[in-house]
Amino acid sequence: MFNKILLASDGSPHSLRAAEKAKVLCENNPNAEITIIYILDSLTSKSDVLSEGNIEDREVMRKQRLSQTEKLLDNANINYLTKIIKGDPGTSIVSYANENNFDIVVIGSRGLNGLQEMVLGSVSHKVAKRAIAPVLIVK
Repeated sequence: MFNKILLASDGSPHSLRAAEKAKVLCENNPNAEITIIYILDSLTSKSDVLSEGNIEDREVMRKQRLSQTEKLLDNANINYLTKIIKGDPGTSIVSYANENNFDIVVIGSRGLNGLQEMVLGSVSHKVAKRAIAPVLIVK
């Protein structure tokens, strides 16, 4: 059984499907707890500043991105906490997962085009390669 689950989320449809799978991992396990990790990378921060000028509006927008995931877990009576971390998504997720000894990492796949994937690699691929814990990539 997985008691300590790390769920990477950005509010995208892929991350919501990952949240559904994380929920399934918690079924019939009262000891299960999910940590939702949301990464603020430089691109996200720049677009947040451009679309929402003041800091209060940016915080509201970030919370809204995670609200569906949190609501899903609330409705299932699953214990969770949310961490917002600044940095590169792949590196930050791996570091947090490895430093906190999670039983499993659940992350959504993202559909990068072939050139981007060849040059940059996907976040889920980086996490799968570098995390100590098993990684569940949800399509």
